[in-house]
Amino acid sequence: MNNAKSWTRNLLLIVSFLMSMGASAQIISPPQWTVSLSTEQPKVGEEVKLILQAQIPAGWYIYGTDFDPDLGPLVTTLILDESGAYERVGSLQEIEGKKKYDEIFEGDITYFLKEGSFEQLLKINSSGTISGILEYQMCSDLTGQCINYEEDIEVAYTVIEPVENVSSMESNSSDEGETLFNQIDSEESKSEKESLVTDFEPEGATEESLWGFMVLAFLAGLAALLTPCVFPMIPMTVSFFTGRASSRSAGIRQAFIYGFSIIGIYTIAGTAVSAIQGPEFANWLATHWLPNLFFFGIFIVFALAFLGMFEITLPSSFVNKVDAKAEKGGLAGIFFMAFTLVLVSFSCTGPIVGSILISSAGGELIKPILGMFSFSLAFAIPFTLFAIFPEWLNRLPKSGGWLNSVKVVLGFLELALAFKFLSIADLVYHWGILDRDIFLVIWIVIFGALGLYLLGKIRLPHDSQLEFISVPRLLLALVTFMFVVYMIPGLWGAPLKYLSGYLPPMSTQQFKMEAGISSDSNSGYVLDEPVKYADILEIPHGIKGYFDYKQALRAAKEANKPLLIDFTGHGCVNCRKMEENVWVDPDVLRRLKEDFVMVALYIDERLELPESEWYTSSYDGKVKKTLGKQNADFQITRFQNNAQPYYVILDHEEELLAKPRAYDTDIQAFIEFLDGAKREFELRN
Repeated sequence: MNNAKSWTRNLLLIVSFLMSMGASAQIISPPQWTVSLSTEQPKVGEEVKLILQAQIPAGWYIYGTDFDPDLGPLVTTLILDESGAYERVGSLQEIEGKKKYDEIFEGDITYFLKEGSFEQLLKINSSGTISGILEYQMCSDLTGQCINYEEDIEVAYTVIEPVENVSSMESNSSDEGETLFNQIDSEESKSEKESLVTDFEPEGATEESLWGFMVLAFLAGLAALLTPCVFPMIPMTVSFFTGRASSRSAGIRQAFIYGFSIIGIYTIAGTAVSAIQGPEFANWLATHWLPNLFFFGIFIVFALAFLGMFEITLPSSFVNKVDAKAEKGGLAGIFFMAFTLVLVSFSCTGPIVGSILISSAGGELIKPILGMFSFSLAFAIPFTLFAIFPEWLNRLPKSGGWLNSVKVVLGFLELALAFKFLSIADLVYHWGILDRDIFLVIWIVIFGALGLYLLGKIRLPHDSQLEFISVPRLLLALVTFMFVVYMIPGLWGAPLKYLSGYLPPMSTQQFKMEAGISSDSNSGYVLDEPVKYADILEIPHGIKGYFDYKQALRAAKEANKPLLIDFTGHGCVNCRKMEENVWVDPDVLRRLKEDFVMVALYIDERLELPESEWYTSSYDGKVKKTLGKQNADFQITRFQNNAQPYYVILDHEEELLAKPRAYDTDIQAFIEFLDGAKREFELRN
């Protein structure tokens, strides 16, 4: 499944890279904000709403307020100036924001697409002006960028009945306030915005390819053909169509009607699921503990059925009635023959169909329909062909114990996949019962048992006596044990990047090999002085870097190495993706550790610096008091860019050694970026 996901993800990353190349040297315009009061002339003592509405550029989204601020992304925050003219009642509230589980930050987040709306309740004491700053973060999974913004808020109002002994304040017209960044109204900027996907959804195509899902469903349909309930239906199909048609062309036409009937019956089930679920319901299914535990239980039940503990069957009376209708002639008889096939095979195909529908529950509206269409297409093609060419029946292997073995193998796979749903619920609600170590132990045991079963060391209730092991079965057993051996190092902290879509995050790992290695906190650094902000910030993968630009520049000069600047952020999803998919590569990691002095500049770090370090930005004229705002201002004024991740390599004269690089998970391209900068540095020295 990971391979299926990667096909479309890689294509999207290429498109994203090409789009970002044209915009990497531009300042990306923020949303357009409208600020107003729910009552234009409030009364003294009345509570009114300060309404903030955003028009968000296509292809971008902003975060809401209703999630844990320590999770990672920047929660939209309203900071109001102190005033006796009004009092703040409660906190800023988002209005009908979308919600989803973010696998990168391992928790629920809220966000807005296209339009965002927030409200702040205020108690009015007298006429005055409401002023302050709105802090928020805008991101795009399409271009792989995240940007922090500030919006000036200023709304003047006049009360109807001024309070005695309080002088009336001059009424000013309502103003939206200036944005942090200037609007770019050129035709180039407009065309760039229009080129973005208008109906962009962060959890959509970039997370999982519809094509990949359809391929997976198609393969599931092929697998279903080899189950004990389905395979014996092929001779039944041949006998039904033999001698039925008056001519060859009529027989072919009836066979195609039979195949389309099978597809139609299965696809209707997908349509029903699609009609019931909606975007909000899908988010609830993906994140809430109740449906995830329900799916976990369903997968366990299906797995036990496949392993032979019991049979899942429909009432025989219902099946018999449908079968009786199939005996009638005409098109109705053909349709009910297809219906009989679906019902009789339900005990084997039901778990597979259920798995497809469950896995599509958190996806797009069309996804269950396409999944069932792909499954039924693979399921219907062989039956259609045997209806057209009944003589092929003589070439098929006879039914036997091998069919039950296929069913058992599918049972082991269902059992393993069940724990993915339990893992989601565990991560969302922080139960701590299925950490990465425990998950790996469960999978190692399950797939180890599968390997032993394939070798004939384990027998289950409906298995036949295994006199010898066929070569395909032996090869499958070897592949299974290879997979088990691959997982074992993960118990000691190995990344296992090919399973990253299924395993709990590395942060839940209880034991890592490097955890027991102690060292001086300042060892490995160039300068013989404490690393500023190292007590609150870190660079992953054991890279010894800095968090202050000036200190890092001095270290680069001391070590005679280029300076690599990583503009990053706590809430930057694509920064984490770069670190987990590109930086972990041994060749990349070696270069980062040995060839450069790295400085990680967090643009969303809220550490307030001493007043002596404050300064007024030449870009927007605002006082920069925090470490994050100074880092963001440095990125804007120095490199004319305000998105993360953003990688810059400088020489000791603070001149570029290579063209800065944005989000792109092409490992080889990143290596060439590093090597090219290093060669240029050596030439200049």
